[in-house]
Amino acid sequence: MKIDVLGAEYTLTVCQGSKEPRLKDCDGFCDETTKEMLVENYEDSKGEPNCKQNLPVQTNKVKRHEIIHAFLFESGLAENSKWWISSQSSSPNC
Repeated sequence: MKIDVLGAEYTLTVCQGSKEPRLKDCDGFCDETTKEMLVENYEDSKGEPNCKQNLPVQTNKVKRHEIIHAFLFESGLAENSKWWISSQSSSPNC
């Protein structure tokens, strides 16, 4: 799936974690250098006792998380996100 993030075209792919080495030990991955986002499909986790039960909801949650990473990279806030987050939380208009 192609997604426009502040004018930059990213590719978002949902895939099986065991077949994508960059998803080792994580649910999602955003590579701002290649404009690529990867999200685990949880096929390997189905039926496990500690696995979340509604996997489509979890997959969408991880997609949103990776899109936010892409937004932070494209906006320049990735390098200054601690400042940005603290300035937003102290704003009287929040």
